[in-house]
Amino acid sequence: MFHKEGYTIIFTAFLIVVALNVLSFYFIDSALVHWAVFAAALVLFVLVLQFFRNPARAANFGDQQIVAPVDGKVVAIEEVYEKEYFKDKRLQVSVFMSPLNVHVTRYPVGGKVVYSKYHPGKYLVAWHPKSSEKNERTTVVIENPIFGKVLYRQIAGARARRIVNYAKPDRQVAQGDDSGFIKFGSRVDLLLPLNADMVVQLAEKVRGGESVIAKID
Repeated sequence: MFHKEGYTIIFTAFLIVVALNVLSFYFIDSALVHWAVFAAALVLFVLVLQFFRNPARAANFGDQQIVAPVDGKVVAIEEVYEKEYFKDKRLQVSVFMSPLNVHVTRYPVGGKVVYSKYHPGKYLVAWHPKSSEKNERTTVVIENPIFGKVLYRQIAGARARRIVNYAKPDRQVAQGDDSGFIKFGSRVDLLLPLNADMVVQLAEKVRGGESVIAKID
């Protein structure tokens, strides 16, 4: 199963693979070169397919738990001052995605979308401390009856050039549902209440919609 944001790119990559192989067949007489072109084109196509894969995930943890919004590695767990929406201190959990990770963004908690904003910006490497303020990004806040307001921020990386965000204000959303996509390397920050009990640890690998990030009693 592939994400709808990848359909055009997958089709384009397929046409390129076919074109490269046809051209090599008609203009190059070496069978060795034909096989080399075929192998290189096939590897490229498989990488594109892998990037846009969209595995089914079932998030049934409920309102007392926050699940990972994306696949990747936890690169930061710290108390920060969130100045865009809350304007107070929050617990920030940052998950970095490599190009090989699933890049679907999922709602970390169910509830009502109360804020959704896109910010154009730079393309610093996603692990850069200033990337959450300087890079292209989207900020979404969901109000949950148990957890309160939870903010997550999609952040473009050095290779990413487009963030897709499906979250719309006043929309009711379900935990684990598809909330967007970031193309080619990125990071997602979660901003949680200070009384949230962390479940994950630094450097832990998580799966979007399946791994529990934090809980609250």
